[in-house]
Amino acid sequence: MNTLTNRQISRRTLFSGAAFGTLGLTLAACGSSNSADGGTQAGGTVTVLTHDSFNVPEELIAAFQSSTGLTLELVAAGDAGELVNKLVLTKDAPLGDAVFGIDNTFASRALNEGVIDTAITVTLPSGVEVEQYVVADTPALVPIDFGEVCLNTDVTWFTEHGLAEPTTFEDLTKPEYKGLSVLINPSTSSTGLAFLIATIGHFGEGAWQQYWKDLVAGGAKIDEGWSDAYYTDFSGGGEGGAYPIVVSYASSPAATVSEDGTSSSTAAVPATATRQVEYAAVLAGAANPEGGKAFIEWMLSVEVQESIPDNMYMYPVNTEAELSEEISTFGTLSRNPVAVDPADIDANREAWLAAWTEAVGA
Repeated sequence: MNTLTNRQISRRTLFSGAAFGTLGLTLAACGSSNSADGGTQAGGTVTVLTHDSFNVPEELIAAFQSSTGLTLELVAAGDAGELVNKLVLTKDAPLGDAVFGIDNTFASRALNEGVIDTAITVTLPSGVEVEQYVVADTPALVPIDFGEVCLNTDVTWFTEHGLAEPTTFEDLTKPEYKGLSVLINPSTSSTGLAFLIATIGHFGEGAWQQYWKDLVAGGAKIDEGWSDAYYTDFSGGGEGGAYPIVVSYASSPAATVSEDGTSSSTAAVPATATRQVEYAAVLAGAANPEGGKAFIEWMLSVEVQESIPDNMYMYPVNTEAELSEEISTFGTLSRNPVAVDPADIDANREAWLAAWTEAVGA
């Protein structure tokens, strides 16, 4: 039995599928190449700020540097929230040329704060469904990948205890599931924030607070981050945790597949899923904007896109990229993920966090 050894899924936030508007925009072309061995010859060094879980195989990075003449310098800058905060605080003296890892939770903030160079865009591959992703009418934030935050269960634990696995948000507050859940603090984790907003989208204003009160009253544990929740406290995380229900990702069961590849010891709960999209962009005031654009085009190449599911446990936006068998079989996406408008998130994020703190007594 494999355990979840790849910690690249240790962040993420959410995505509202419907909230990305109905724009039929085609991202404007500024001259581009969408192949990993493309013809961009920007030269010099391109510095890219990323979230902490950025992971692209070294051989692809070497090919990018060889084909473009660029030296790629990667700077890890925290999860999506920390990343945007750093961009805002340093916008008068940007720390790099481009960024990868801004998600839909913080996308509007990055645009409103002027940290993105909205004049520089790229041409998306033909397989990208543009209308799903455009934020605030601007194509400057380029979609790279997407995923889903949702509840995960320890299938083995539930089988051994003769208890049906939960299938809804509401199940967690039933007596039979008392004391079985480990959740994540939305004030300290983008994954936790995604799940909080999923509950807000599901229960609605005025009702979600009581749900969280009921969860805590029922013995749910709240950890500060995804790693502690999944690896330390989740019984299916491979390290002897005591809680068989955890907040994680729809792709997580693909990392707990049996040796023969026919089953997974964990499962996602699709009715609790909410989507996130991760974006790349050139930073305002970048020293090497052409290098930044070349990096984004490379991230959209089929070669890099196909590496994303197995290295960052997200799904490629380029539909020409093929998924691994594990992701295709055990990382199925929800048909109807919970959707919350990014504008509502931007307007209410701090108030929701304050209300959550009051509700759970944190």
